[in-house]
Amino acid sequence: MRYDCLIVDDEEALSQSTCEYFNLFEVSACWVADAAACLSFFDDNSADLILLDINLGDSSGFDLCKRLRQITPVPILFISARQSDDDKLLALSIGGDDYIQKPYALSVLLAKVRVVLGRYRAAAGDAVGGGAGAGAAVGAGAAIGAGAAGAAGAAGATAGKDAGAVGGTLLVIGDLALDEVGCMLTLGGQRVELKMMEFKLLSYLMRNCGRVISKEELFRKVWEDAIVGDNTLNVHVRRLREKIERDPNNPRYIKTVWGTGYVFEIPA
Repeated sequence: MRYDCLIVDDEEALSQSTCEYFNLFEVSACWVADAAACLSFFDDNSADLILLDINLGDSSGFDLCKRLRQITPVPILFISARQSDDDKLLALSIGGDDYIQKPYALSVLLAKVRVVLGRYRAAAGDAVGGGAGAGAAVGAGAAIGAGAAGAAGAAGATAGKDAGAVGGTLLVIGDLALDEVGCMLTLGGQRVELKMMEFKLLSYLMRNCGRVISKEELFRKVWEDAIVGDNTLNVHVRRLREKIERDPNNPRYIKTVWGTGYVFEIPA
């Protein structure tokens, strides 16, 4: 059976009330209490989003998140009473998409879940439907339909011309080529795997190449959520730098503008 949301939490009363509330507002939800039950759930069921507690009795939500990332790409939102910044950073760095502190208001949690579900499904739909559209890289000077090799060829051709170009479906800057329809990034001809929010963040930065973008703008335009915290943004920027920069500590592409936000630059 397919659910909108799977809740993994050993607090039975809270989890059941959350499930009931979600189901009341037509967000189908199921609840399990521990890691073993969560993994068993995916033997016969699926979910488009997971709410995951850190403390799961004899197991850890951190360990479970790592295992889940091996079997599913769906958004994972950590829910926990733990307030340490280290916990939040760890949750995001191992594959979590957000961190929500308990106690939470059910109405606010439902609103956040709906937003994340909408983004995830839209991105999944674009990826599935991108095959036909990906064949015409508008303004990019090359076809995308050939996959990574096509994107890499376009990257080389465009980079050799002016080091950066923004097309309708292909963004090429330096040795990066981002296919927005096929949801694919190549770096020097080699494919780079990105999570959904990493892809959206990089796409927005590349489309606004050379312009200083405030953190608040990124929260609104990428996360579509004004209450996203600095830690979430910082972790996603760090992940991107680790994937696309030769030296993440001395980035060529994603530069920090202290006190303001970030700017994506064409490397010299």
